[in-house]
Amino acid sequence: MQNYQNKVSKSEPKVTIDLSAVLVSLSDGIPKVLLIENEKGDNVINHRLPFGPFNPNINRTMEESVRKWVLEQTGLKLAFVEQLYTFGDRFRGIINNDDPVIPVSVGYLALISRVTPENLSGSIWLDWYKLFPWEDWRNGQPKILDLIIKPNLMAWIQKAKGHNSRLERRYRVEVAFGFSDFGWDAERVLERYELLYETGLVAESLIDGKIPFPEEDSIYDSTGLPLYQDHRRILATALGRLRGKIRYRPVIFELMPEVFTLFELQKVVEALSGENLHKQNFRRLIESEGLVEQTEMVLEKTGGRPAKLYRFRREVIREKPSPGVRFSRKGSKILN
Repeated sequence: MQNYQNKVSKSEPKVTIDLSAVLVSLSDGIPKVLLIENEKGDNVINHRLPFGPFNPNINRTMEESVRKWVLEQTGLKLAFVEQLYTFGDRFRGIINNDDPVIPVSVGYLALISRVTPENLSGSIWLDWYKLFPWEDWRNGQPKILDLIIKPNLMAWIQKAKGHNSRLERRYRVEVAFGFSDFGWDAERVLERYELLYETGLVAESLIDGKIPFPEEDSIYDSTGLPLYQDHRRILATALGRLRGKIRYRPVIFELMPEVFTLFELQKVVEALSGENLHKQNFRRLIESEGLVEQTEMVLEKTGGRPAKLYRFRREVIREKPSPGVRFSRKGSKILN
């Protein structure tokens, strides 16, 4: 990794508004996010989220603007769109010249169904667990936690000056990563990424000049693909928001086809949450919540019984104030 850091200008910076879009889809049970390849230049980060400026002289609202330039950049017409958060950092986008600019970014989350990535020039649909490898618990505790994250965070705790500071750091680490008796909380994605950034365990820490460049940077090959500026922070916010939202809103069905099996629905929920769910408990939950209705169609299987096909029952939106897939968490412990 090249030694490339943002320069701080002594001039008074201007502030602009950028709109960043997290576009999420699924392919063969893999949750994916759309990334745009950066143009060739002196950037060490090769990928970014789709983003563009907000110009109130052209578009009446930010959402109208984000829909327009996402269509221009990716060819995708957005359906479900939700504003996430406003992101700002004094190192973000500053360049060392007489006219420095700090872009403030407003993040948006959009869900895309039935996408054919091959048709999108200059873009790539990437498994989001390649950006957050510690977030996928479907095959058990990710190895990166014991091999890299746990020992480095414990060392960071011990480096704190004073007993109270060490206790504060330990509490933050235990809550974010489910250490000790707290248990893993799938929605704390942003807290975990921010801790790894603060402790210098992700490549963005180097690029922002937060820590000096080491002689070897092999650790950063294991802690996920870095993104341009603070785009991985925006993506972490979107992932945490979506994991929470599927529990109280039926947004999961934005990613499903018109008809589907309950097994397919379960695999999508597991892919987004990063956790395995009990098959029978999941089916009872879905049926008791009134989220789906059975169709007269079946899916023929080779060498097995045909699977019943279901569709989303839209009436549930009027019947319940917050219908969602309220699966129970296992609360995995990963450290004493």
